[in-house]
Amino acid sequence: MIVSVTRSGGFAGLTKQGELDTSGQPDADRLEAAVQELVAKDLGTGRPQPDRYVYRLEVRDADDVTQHTVAEQDVDATTAWLLDRILG
Repeated sequence: MIVSVTRSGGFAGLTKQGELDTSGQPDADRLEAAVQELVAKDLGTGRPQPDRYVYRLEVRDADDVTQHTVAEQDVDATTAWLLDRILG
């Protein structure tokens, strides 16, 4: 599974991007579980707020590609860990 993240917004309006192939990671099971949890929770229902980040994720798994948008205020602990791993 390949997960790409683009973070935009914030006070300075800067953009940061990252990508991670979970298959090469020692904690691949945890990473993939975090992605599946993100998809199941549908955290992308909140509206972006001024001076806060917006995260756009693209998940590529075999022949399936999904995209998700999550506003900073909707990020839970598991999703925050996932975003830090990808953007770190």
